[in-house]
Amino acid sequence: MSYVILYTTIDNLNIGKKIVKKLLEERLIACANIFPITSYYWWNNKIEKGKEYGIFLKTKKEKYQAIEKKIKELHPYEVPCLLELNINRGYKKYLDWLAKELKK
Repeated sequence: MSYVILYTTIDNLNIGKKIVKKLLEERLIACANIFPITSYYWWNNKIEKGKEYGIFLKTKKEKYQAIEKKIKELHPYEVPCLLELNINRGYKKYLDWLAKELKK
């Protein structure tokens, strides 16, 4: 089984929590981590800086399309960040737990 961490960012903690809750309820993810970050990025031909929240979504590779669809539905950004990071290795008991939670 192929596991991934999907990474997204959001500027509103409450909306971030709602997105995570929806993904958990639909068993698209087994776990998420939300943490404060400062982002620097190009937007409309200028460099921007903003307070955001980074979100790690832990799931199976095969769930990417369904998660992308939900992110596009629920995320307020015109172009939300959604990146897939492959998990090449991990603690077996943790990966077994991921598998169990994503099968329900």
